[in-house]
Amino acid sequence: MVQTLSIAGYLAVKEVWRNRGRFLLVSLVIALITLLVLFIAALGEGLGNGNREYISKLNAELIVYQAKSDYLIAASRLGRDRLAAVRRVEGVADAGMLGTSSANLVLPGNVPALKVALLGVEPGHTGEPPVVEGRQLVTGLAQEVLIDSNTAYRSKLKVGDSVTLRVTQGTKDEFYELRIVGITAGQQYSLQPSIFAPFFTWDRIRPKSEAEVNISNPIANVILVKLEDGAQVDVVSQRLVQQVNNVETATLNTAIQALPGYSAQQSTLNTQGGFTLFIGILVIGGFFQIQILQKVAQIGVLKAIGTANHIVAAASVIQIVVITVIGVAIGALLSFLFSLTFPPTVPIVFNGTTSALAVVALLLIGPLGGLVSIRYAVRIEPLKALGLSS
Repeated sequence: MVQTLSIAGYLAVKEVWRNRGRFLLVSLVIALITLLVLFIAALGEGLGNGNREYISKLNAELIVYQAKSDYLIAASRLGRDRLAAVRRVEGVADAGMLGTSSANLVLPGNVPALKVALLGVEPGHTGEPPVVEGRQLVTGLAQEVLIDSNTAYRSKLKVGDSVTLRVTQGTKDEFYELRIVGITAGQQYSLQPSIFAPFFTWDRIRPKSEAEVNISNPIANVILVKLEDGAQVDVVSQRLVQQVNNVETATLNTAIQALPGYSAQQSTLNTQGGFTLFIGILVIGGFFQIQILQKVAQIGVLKAIGTANHIVAAASVIQIVVITVIGVAIGALLSFLFSLTFPPTVPIVFNGTTSALAVVALLLIGPLGGLVSIRYAVRIEPLKALGLSS
């Protein structure tokens, strides 16, 4: 076995080196395919992460929606009477209201306003993200906010600075000045950087219709529920539906899948990645098939002097693997270098697990694409290849 691999490896590497220009071009084609696959995977991860980031990091197990809202946060409306009812349900450790809206963060100078997700959370309760710098929110009426790291990076704001939010209430643009007391880790919501305000402050400054302007009736979108025992999700979920009027519940995973466009977006990008891998198989398979056809006579000579089929097959496999590894390595390096040049507004995220799976798939497409050429190589008859048979 060792002798077979040694001879096959020598034949494969020797040919690659003697025809290094040709094989380098094939490696560059594989590198471009690798670059495309990794960027599609990173784009899918980035877009998905931007949609689900806040929800996926919640310190909660269940989300309570208004009944028949189809698990759409924007379509749900829940009052504080439901919050009190939810907190009374056995098995609920804590619950907090979440209000969602959008606003424009006014930046100094001639810098365009930054569109942000304006989220209302209850200080000290489920839904308020932990800070990595500064302090948490104090009370529900405080004129202060938390900003996530994406907002801080894009706006250059820091703890202690004042922010001006522009929102439309009725038919007028209103401006509100609040103070930043803390910065959280990445907490994007609906692909927007986030600002977290105490719930009652959020209700006062959020965008409103003409009919809502002079009405004080704090309404949240959903209620976030933390359980005493995370293993009792199904049991507590049933209790909530039975004991709280006109609500439905969902786990975080269900809520993420229900986000507008999330599933369709991920399916589209996964399909694109699959087709790219398929194209890679065809390209690599086509090249090595042509390569085998061009050296039929050489393979015939090898077989005529006693070289076994398994050595010919092993040499072909090693050659394909070497070229594929070189191409994938170049493509991965290019992907890393290109990723350093993208601004934070481009949702590209190279997840370690996703990138590793993509690289493994790319390493497999070489041998898969070369199966036909390997089969052809071992079936070459020496006499026919040398033109000596009748």
